[in-house]
Amino acid sequence: MQLSEQEIVRREKLTKLKEMGINPYPAALYPVDATSKSIKNDFEEGKKVVISGRLMSRRIQGKASFAELQDSDGRIQVYFNRDEICPDDDKTLYNEVYKKLLDIGDIIGVEGELFKTQVGEKTVMVKNFSLLSKALRPLPLPKVNDEGKVYDAFNDPELRYRQRYVDLVVNPQVKDTFIKRTKITNSIREFYNDKGYLEVETPILQPIPGGAAARPFLTHHNALNIPLYLRIANELYLKRLIVGGFDGVYEFAKDFRNEGMDRTHNPEFTVMELYVAYKDYNWMMDTTEELLEKVAMDATGSTKVKVGENDIEFKAPYPRVPILEAIKIHTGHDVAGMGEDELRDVAKKLGIEVDETMGVGKLIDEIFGEKCEHHYIQPTFIIDYPKEMSPLTKEHRSNPALTERFELMVNGKELANAYSELNDPIDQRERFEDQLKLSEKGDDEAMFIDQDFLRALEYGMPPTSGIGIGIDRLVMLMTNNSSIQEVLFFPQMRPEKKKVELTEEEKIIMDILKPVGEMPLAELKEKAGLSGKKWDKSTKGLSKHGLLKIEKVEDTLLAKFTG
Repeated sequence: MQLSEQEIVRREKLTKLKEMGINPYPAALYPVDATSKSIKNDFEEGKKVVISGRLMSRRIQGKASFAELQDSDGRIQVYFNRDEICPDDDKTLYNEVYKKLLDIGDIIGVEGELFKTQVGEKTVMVKNFSLLSKALRPLPLPKVNDEGKVYDAFNDPELRYRQRYVDLVVNPQVKDTFIKRTKITNSIREFYNDKGYLEVETPILQPIPGGAAARPFLTHHNALNIPLYLRIANELYLKRLIVGGFDGVYEFAKDFRNEGMDRTHNPEFTVMELYVAYKDYNWMMDTTEELLEKVAMDATGSTKVKVGENDIEFKAPYPRVPILEAIKIHTGHDVAGMGEDELRDVAKKLGIEVDETMGVGKLIDEIFGEKCEHHYIQPTFIIDYPKEMSPLTKEHRSNPALTERFELMVNGKELANAYSELNDPIDQRERFEDQLKLSEKGDDEAMFIDQDFLRALEYGMPPTSGIGIGIDRLVMLMTNNSSIQEVLFFPQMRPEKKKVELTEEEKIIMDILKPVGEMPLAELKEKAGLSGKKWDKSTKGLSKHGLLKIEKVEDTLLAKFTG
């Protein structure tokens, strides 16, 4: 492991601390009785406190020093005075341990008394301190110049997401997003619990990935010697519970879809699904409006939420627009009753990429997604989807070609999906069989036939309405974040590239080649000025690292930088 100069110095300090008999990672409980927030809110001159936190800054002036500790609530100033800490002749704890062997980022415990400085800042006078955890890597702390300009901020998105633990330390405002996320989920739980619905858990490993049209992750159970799938939805299990006699059940579920990643999609995501017996999709629209009003108030203090440049109003009621009408409004094409070939022609006229595996449902979904969805900034229920798009949805009571389904669009994206649930087992079997035909055509997102779910329906499921709400997207809206990675503590990332350590000779070649990208190999060799043996070894090493490629172009060998 290659260590930086600072990392080497910190390890040397670690060794010195151990030699002094100080355990840099003590096991004993540290008796914290205050936090930065409680000190500021309940300040009392002379009050004794025990606090702990991370050392984030310090200004040492001889035998005195002001520093800042950061805990889970924020920062508090602490004052170190040599004679307060070391009242006897032995000044080692201050002169050696505090001044020389502690570093920014170390976690320490402090016993002290409260006082106010001359400028009125609430501060802890340190009477004693303990090292609780020695930090072996320096924090990437932002710096401020004399003009107040911040530089060296830890703001590279890839580094922030990959090292969220550092992000939370040096960018404390990031915590606010995740605190608000918990407020949102607590608000939803409170809303449903007050209505008497039961929070439940259903399997993540499933023999059949049902409940949605999506590509699943596949795994294998060794003991049973069977394939299993990470769930793409929890719908079919929750509806089994409705069959079993529960009138209302909901679950915050981790779902997994083996699909693309972008600013609004992560392969692992959180969905809240609710199913209530003896209700329909009209009731669910009313209830969803009521829920989102409450969530907005609980999370932000207002029903109007700023999202990017838009002020989004979550106060009910929301418009209700049939999907085929939306397509007609925004494309000029009336696609009602069209078959696959006609829809494919319409899609091509609109410049939408389609292929032969797409059925009626997927074609309509593509047209709506490409040409209509982004127009719906304010909360809008898109309703009454064609039957081909909704294999788990009850047929519309006034039009057999449609279903009683809605999707809630907010800020140009789907936030929720809901149905009057299909409870006719014969109709459900036929819909599953239609999905099987799509799968045979090459649609890898078509639904599987779940025979056990069909058996459950044959025992009788009462009229039911269900909804799935994307929690990650809801948090994005309520926290004004445009990227799903900002609302997940640990979003999925590409494998981290290992840092390549180059030899001095390899660096010489790279310094010449990298700025120009490519050049004749003979010219590169001449400019590098390396002996034949060193040249051969270095070019082989660079090729192995994936930084150099040698190609023959006509009669010339070209060296290309490929890093």
